[in-house]
Amino acid sequence: MMLKKIRMILLTSLGIIILSGCSNYFDTGNIQNVGMLMDGSIDDNPWAEKGYEGLQNIGEIYDVNVFSEEHVTTEQETMEVVDEFVNDGVNLIFGHSNSYGGHFAEIASTYPDVHFVYFNGGYVDENVTSLNFNSHAMGFFAGMLAGKMTETDQIGMMAAYEWQPEIEGFYEGVNYENPTAVVQIEFSNKYNETSTIPQIYENMRNDEVDVFYPIGDSFNQAIIELAKGDDLYAIGYVSDQSEIDEPTVLTSTIQHVDSLYELVAQKFHEGSLEGNIMAFDFQDDLVSLGQYSPDVPEAYQEYVNELVEEYKEDGVLPNQQERN
Repeated sequence: MMLKKIRMILLTSLGIIILSGCSNYFDTGNIQNVGMLMDGSIDDNPWAEKGYEGLQNIGEIYDVNVFSEEHVTTEQETMEVVDEFVNDGVNLIFGHSNSYGGHFAEIASTYPDVHFVYFNGGYVDENVTSLNFNSHAMGFFAGMLAGKMTETDQIGMMAAYEWQPEIEGFYEGVNYENPTAVVQIEFSNKYNETSTIPQIYENMRNDEVDVFYPIGDSFNQAIIELAKGDDLYAIGYVSDQSEIDEPTVLTSTIQHVDSLYELVAQKFHEGSLEGNIMAFDFQDDLVSLGQYSPDVPEAYQEYVNELVEEYKEDGVLPNQQERN
């Protein structure tokens, strides 16, 4: 433990020295090289895969080196990897989860010429930016599809955490389309929890749930596969998951993480990336619905698409319009 602690201190000190000695290298404000930290593996889920794809795209667009490090979970590990990145000339670092917000806020002042970016949190600094998808609306339109297509009026939602904005939006969408439908919900309380998911699915299926919305990228594919096997419906999450089974997947609520990486890189390269909380929605073309199941009536597909376009124009969901 002592040796590891000494190594961490030396790495931090070296990082400061290198930053001081190479200040001109960073002072341009343009992308030099780019790094990404992940708390899991690149191949774990669509969220990780799309983040890595965005990183690779940045490397190609700006002709820079990109670096990634998997399974970085603690603040100490974050500091060590950041030091390594800075030694490699990295001046834009992505933390591909909300767990990096606190870590980045702690070390940001040590690296004033490096910009840190992470997802879904409230930590910000002059060189720390939090990226957030406004998921309420995509949950709403998913809820509408679920409310329309259920035959039992029993709908199941599996979520990682209670605070996810999709949850309230989904409830509102179901109620808007089908007030008689009941939404059952279970929480894993971990993004990477998968062991309890089959039992949760089985319990809901036994309660006559016939449409599932799994909003956890570590278990959404498993739920879709189970629904496919039982000839039931599901709604995809993060990526377009119709490729798993077109009839089963009513649609997908897509977060275009790869495109967001590119947008952030562009802003940083142009010198316009600020240290604040940034939110993105349908209006930014960074959230969208995926391919519809052929089981969804074409007239209803057109109806939902029209509502999405109206929301993109005025930012008001259908249930909010009625209240107004």
